[in-house]
Amino acid sequence: MDNDKVKYLIDMINDMNIKDKLRLALCMSQSKWSGLIYNTKENYDKFDSMLKSIDGEYRTTLINFGKYKLVMFAMAKLMEMETTEQNKVALYLFNSIK
Repeated sequence: MDNDKVKYLIDMINDMNIKDKLRLALCMSQSKWSGLIYNTKENYDKFDSMLKSIDGEYRTTLINFGKYKLVMFAMAKLMEMETTEQNKVALYLFNSIK
């Protein structure tokens, strides 16, 4: 396992604002492309509710994740990782959202 990849992504997550963290968490919690053990409906519902409470645009329209380049870049990096690395990043992200 290459811990540098995990550290790089965790550093990127630390630099994100809460809205981007929530957008990334939504992507990860509904994604079917990986072996994430944390992509549950409960997580999605929690992050969806949190983002709706702080982002007026998200409340009123379907989110276009394509316009959030940092979120899409992080998702692309996650897809390149091994399942164990993906789960470390997901656990870190989900725990960092308060």
